[in-house]
Amino acid sequence: MIARQTLLLGAAAIALALACDIAPTIVSAQTPAAVSIGATDIGGVVSGPSGPEAGVWVIAETTDLPTRMIKSVVTDDQGRYVIPDLPKANYTVWARGYGLVDSARTRSEPGKIVNITAVRAPNEAAAAEYYPAIYWYSMLNIPGKDMFPGTGTGSTGNGISNVMKTQGMWLDMIKTNGCYGCHQLGNKATRTISPELGTFKNSEEAWERRIQSGQAMTIMAAAIGRGGPKFTLGDLANWTDRIAAGELPFAKPERPQGVERNVVITEWDWADAKAYLHDQVSTDKRNPTVNAFGKHYGATEDSREYFPVFDPKENRSSTVAMPVRNPAGMESSKEATMAPSVYWGDEPIWDSKTSTHSLIMDERGDVWFTSKVSSPENPAFCQDGSLNQYAKAYPLKTSNRGLAVYDPKTNTTKLIRTCFNTHHVVLAEDADNTVWVSAGGPQQGAIGWVDRKIWEETGDEAKAQGWAPIVIDTNGNGKVDDYVQPNQPTDPTKDKRLNAGIYGVGVNPADGTVWGSVLGFPGSVLRFDPKTKLSEIYEVPAPGFGPRGFDIDRNGVAYIPLSSGHLGAFDRRKCKGPLNGPQAGEGKLCPEGWTLTPFPGPQFRNVSESGSAEASYYTWVDQFNTSGLGTNVPMATGNANESIMALVDGKWANLRVPYPLGFFAKYIDGRIDDPNAGWKGRALWATDGNRTPFHRETGKGTLPKVVKFQIRPDPLAH
Repeated sequence: MIARQTLLLGAAAIALALACDIAPTIVSAQTPAAVSIGATDIGGVVSGPSGPEAGVWVIAETTDLPTRMIKSVVTDDQGRYVIPDLPKANYTVWARGYGLVDSARTRSEPGKIVNITAVRAPNEAAAAEYYPAIYWYSMLNIPGKDMFPGTGTGSTGNGISNVMKTQGMWLDMIKTNGCYGCHQLGNKATRTISPELGTFKNSEEAWERRIQSGQAMTIMAAAIGRGGPKFTLGDLANWTDRIAAGELPFAKPERPQGVERNVVITEWDWADAKAYLHDQVSTDKRNPTVNAFGKHYGATEDSREYFPVFDPKENRSSTVAMPVRNPAGMESSKEATMAPSVYWGDEPIWDSKTSTHSLIMDERGDVWFTSKVSSPENPAFCQDGSLNQYAKAYPLKTSNRGLAVYDPKTNTTKLIRTCFNTHHVVLAEDADNTVWVSAGGPQQGAIGWVDRKIWEETGDEAKAQGWAPIVIDTNGNGKVDDYVQPNQPTDPTKDKRLNAGIYGVGVNPADGTVWGSVLGFPGSVLRFDPKTKLSEIYEVPAPGFGPRGFDIDRNGVAYIPLSSGHLGAFDRRKCKGPLNGPQAGEGKLCPEGWTLTPFPGPQFRNVSESGSAEASYYTWVDQFNTSGLGTNVPMATGNANESIMALVDGKWANLRVPYPLGFFAKYIDGRIDDPNAGWKGRALWATDGNRTPFHRETGKGTLPKVVKFQIRPDPLAH
């Protein structure tokens, strides 16, 4: 039997108040007057000068385990908390919350009661240091609509690039599909300029130098260049100058409410301090009971030629080398152009030829990665002149990534050289367990797949893979015919090929069609029918724009995060008119299929449309209630909110990670370890996908995190 301790809060609160010379607050008789904990829990009450502090976080951190572990919970309406299921170790425990500064840190261990004295922030500036990045980033001045279209960067222009036709296009650049795609903006590391960067005449020069730091220099410079470098750098400089002068966010976050108070968040270190993670996976999305209690696997993209492994039963992380078939002609990220950074000097900390981007787990527990296999030049069977049926129809000369398949049982990895580009990867629910991938962008204008049954029976990668161009049924006969090219006008007697590729990818469980997001402005979702090889495209309606990731629910409703600050949902079942014909290639059909829901958080002050300053990277649908929030619940990564955002019955639950500040996820995963264990048997999982983990609150030396989200029935369940 687990020993339990009970704290009678009425007397304890008075005693604590008297000891601290604080006027006591008597707990209401209508509220349970006790906190019950077990031998593996830490619990107590958080009280401030006015009494119990509701909706604040209590954090327990230890380095006694094989890897660092952090667990955080939220207090109930009477300031009570329980941190459950702690491994035996010594923990540092403290409270954090909006309107407060961190409390004193206390050393304790499981089975102990720890009462915490909350510390009110002495001023608004001290309180704002704990705000999520979105509250600071929303202070950025957005150029008014009267400045668009941009008139160019020359002496007679307004400084905004003439490719920027609307305010929305500029926002898309400064948010998800430009400056915010790979790391967070608005955290302490980015809203201030370190003196170690150098000495400059002004902040505009400092920003110009700043974006050259590190191996992502060309990506950052290209994004700024799209907006108009002088104007955009000046705008960022104005933002940091105002903050340095003492300006504070115009909006304030609310403390967690409702189900947000029921969240238990556990974080573990993995990989190393110079690595960054893109995705992690723990189970088969089609059946999230696969690999129950098992290991997690990550993708390190351009930072490392290994993938990290985390064992939650042992609280231990490790790594496995990612192989290549032939390294000749493969460039390493170590060779990327860069200037020194304030964190690592002139050391190129990334070193990877494989660029392992995303991953998925199959029904056996094997892990499928998108990863570079060899040099870009495709094998002969992919190219013009090949007898391969797909190459004869649509030859492909080069490709970036291929596929890698890791078998944990044998600790071996097999490589598949694909003719088509790979970026994200999913598995179909068909008899062949078909592997579908996104291309990441429009470079090839194709969608590709691998027939697992053929691959596993023959090992023949040429025979197992297939691909098709993106062809729209503009002549309306329901089959692929001769088509006009993307730069040619529509011919009513022919189909039309689009120069498009999907970024995020999902398979509709209802009919087996393959869907994905199409980058661009305003962007689209695309549907591909594996039976007919025809595609459909649906443009995002105003005020939405700028998709990135993608997922789909069990009913075939597609979800995308939008740079406009919305969650976009497209339900093809709502379409009223024909979905093919001459207009189908324009993407304008079925506007009635769309619903846009603004993300949480403040909007930029100079933007009149709905939405928020959130720059969400990816969406994920909890098809099987792995979270406990319900079936088919759409979620999005809160990259500026520092959270996972779940849309439950039309309302957002904003599941924030309080420590270390700067959480930035790029994918969500959900697993059911034990369907009969209630909330303890279910969890969401993510990893810190920020390319700059050293930008987080804990600074240089911070390791990427594996993050577990559990939803209790109440804040004291254990």
